[in-house]
Amino acid sequence: MASRKEQKEQLRREREEREAAAKGAQRRRQMIGYAAGAALVIAAVVVGVILLSGGDDGGGGGNASADSNVLPDGGEVPQQSVDDLDQAVEAAGCEVTSKRATAREHTEDPAEQIAYPSNPPTSGKHFIEPAPDGIYETAKDVKEYVHTLEHSRVIFWFKKDLPEEARANLRALVEDDDYHMVLTPNETDMPFDVAASAWTIDPQPNGTGRMLGCPKYSPKVFDALRTFRDEYRDNGPENVP
Repeated sequence: MASRKEQKEQLRREREEREAAAKGAQRRRQMIGYAAGAALVIAAVVVGVILLSGGDDGGGGGNASADSNVLPDGGEVPQQSVDDLDQAVEAAGCEVTSKRATAREHTEDPAEQIAYPSNPPTSGKHFIEPAPDGIYETAKDVKEYVHTLEHSRVIFWFKKDLPEEARANLRALVEDDDYHMVLTPNETDMPFDVAASAWTIDPQPNGTGRMLGCPKYSPKVFDALRTFRDEYRDNGPENVP
């Protein structure tokens, strides 16, 4: 039978073990608390960065990015009053020019620089992949757009510094009739506020490039754009569905 002294010693050891276990548990809880606090701080920093940067959409023709206000919603299209191309062009102070195409070959080099004879371009050598139909708030490589023209599309071009209402109205125009259409900013030194381009099939084999150039934006530009579109859409060297 254990003596009183031995019993007291046993109780002391058990008490010390319990205290040590309690201290260990407390340290673990503190570490968990520190980790949770650090996680909350990191999460708050990440959220703050996202809010300050405006988010990230991961990538044209679709789409919230730094350029998300280039083509705002809510535009209104002026009622059409002229359906003759020549009359509409004259009323808007625009001009239509035509130039025979000299080339239709492809390039697979996205870095290749091609000197097109007009801005916006209407025909010529182009990238092997065309730009899809649609509305773009950031311009794609112009070589892709030229291939799109070869596929019988009509492209509307505009300067990014147009008034917001004008840009919204251009978007509304294309949304009203987006069949085989592209709307894109021209981020070069285009000499027009608004322009349109098309590539027609005749004379073969290379066809003819067509361009509508409007030096000054006005509501009358819309009839010029409509009649140009209706005249030249689906009449390209390759009429791709």
